Amino acid sequence: MTVIHPNLEAVEAKMSATDVSVFYGDKKAIDNVSIAIPSKYVTAFIGPSGCGKSTFLRTLNRMNDTIPSARVEGKIELDSEDIYSSAMDVVRLRARVGMVFQKPNPFPKSIYENIAYGPRIHGIFETKDDLDQIVERSLTRAGLWNEVKDRLSDPGTALSGGQQQRLCIARAIAVDPEVILMDEPCSALDPIATAKIEELIAELSDRYAIVIVTHSMQQAARVSQRTAFFHLGSIVEYGRTSDIFTAPIEQRTKDYITGRYG
Repeated sequence: MTVIHPNLEAVEAKMSATDVSVFYGDKKAIDNVSIAIPSKYVTAFIGPSGCGKSTFLRTLNRMNDTIPSARVEGKIELDSEDIYSSAMDVVRLRARVGMVFQKPNPFPKSIYENIAYGPRIHGIFETKDDLDQIVERSLTRAGLWNEVKDRLSDPGTALSGGQQQRLCIARAIAVDPEVILMDEPCSALDPIATAKIEELIAELSDRYAIVIVTHSMQQAARVSQRTAFFHLGSIVEYGRTSDIFTAPIEQRTKDYITGRYG
């Protein structure tokens, strides 16, 4: 049973999960999770390693579909539309719900083509000028344009780790998503690159619903407005980030935040 903080303000959900469980074969990895994720907020998922937060994150854009033994039960909706219905176009869903992974994974293409790839696949431009504008706008939003504008034909893999991660964020926003999922986006980065990604998350939260999985409680406290604490495949507690960190209700949350386990 999830404890929801009493002073969590009610806002319209961009995505919602209701009684979601995830199985890998016979093993239950996620147990009956329900949560509402609003637009223009950063929602952090925290909890010890192996608690299910990344597994649950991947249900939000059906990344678990790529694992043959995975099975998802319950309901997940995007703008009140069931994303697991047979009518849902999964390619289109993943454009609407973009994902940034733990390790930067630029395509083995030029910086320009990394950004242009999604708009080409989804046909969201008409002319080369349109595509040029999408590339420039996406790189600008990701805080990367001034660093790469004179070398767009260089391979994306030639960038530094932090730049590669911002390139991956630019690639995600090039198809104009509504939700951005981030799975430990800073865990492979140094403190300076991490600070840049955190600034970027704050800027992007004005436009998108953002969900970030992080091992770093300090990062969750810095970047998010809402936090869900996962433990053993369930959400133990969900509320405003400030409340979760300063006035947790559940003992397990208190123990985790004070470093008794994790």
